[in-house]
Amino acid sequence: MGILLALIAGLFVPLTNLCVRKSVDVCGSAKAFFVFQMASSFLFTTLFGPVRNGDFSIPFSSAILGTGAGLILSCMLFSLGKAVEKGPSGITFAILNSATVMPGLLMALIFGASLGFAYNIWHALGSFLVIGGLFWGAKGLQGMKEIKTWLFFSTSMFIFHLLLLSLYQWRAMLMNLPHPEELFSFFTLERIQSEWFVPFMFLSSGIIQVFIYLRSGRKAPQSKEVLFGVLGGGFNFLCTFFLIWATETANPLENAIIFPIYSVIGIILTNAWGAKLYQEEVNWRACQLCVFGLIIGTVDWKAAAAAIVK
Repeated sequence: MGILLALIAGLFVPLTNLCVRKSVDVCGSAKAFFVFQMASSFLFTTLFGPVRNGDFSIPFSSAILGTGAGLILSCMLFSLGKAVEKGPSGITFAILNSATVMPGLLMALIFGASLGFAYNIWHALGSFLVIGGLFWGAKGLQGMKEIKTWLFFSTSMFIFHLLLLSLYQWRAMLMNLPHPEELFSFFTLERIQSEWFVPFMFLSSGIIQVFIYLRSGRKAPQSKEVLFGVLGGGFNFLCTFFLIWATETANPLENAIIFPIYSVIGIILTNAWGAKLYQEEVNWRACQLCVFGLIIGTVDWKAAAAAIVK
């Protein structure tokens, strides 16, 4: 179930990325886009989450956790916007998505299989092939004018994305424990399951994006920026909904690979619109390597071998 949900989440990634690129095409910056993306994401998640279910009780711990996630998200979006402005979108989104192979390893090292984070040699090999394919498919660094600035923001973006995805999985781990307060006294099961986590994430991130936009000294945003921001917010809402659902339903083996699946689907389809709309060169052999890495990492080879023997 976790893998299927990650696949669905990945389908909305290229649409969100396209909205970012279109907004940058309009005015050369993604600042206004992120304001309206976060605002619409907050609206969608609030209406289709707590409001739809009649949950108007906001646990303080969930609000704090969501606000912390929003701070990380804001830093990631700011770095992403700067990286897209300074360098090629293809490799920028490749680096952003390559961070998705790391949370499974990080959580396995910290919490282990006993808390639902199994990691084996096939996961590691599959993740290595995915990263190799993503960077093999990224070209165009030669001759880049502001390569140092681009590298700084790309690296920052990678780190913040890793932290955000790890936070998603950590929260999902607590949700699957009967008594999470035994590990972290601040969170009871009722508090950690609160649907206000995601709205507060987008709300806090949106407030920061408004501050960044106002500090830039720009005038009123253009209508196309608003349009792409709202569309991007809708796609981001659907992507986040299915991705968080994937973390909540994934079994121990799926935990290590759901983010790489989400990553590869997103980067392949993003490369597809890049080639179609912007005539960007795409290394489809590298995309095949990514898919092969997914196959290596997702198949339960012990079970497959046992089935063949039988």
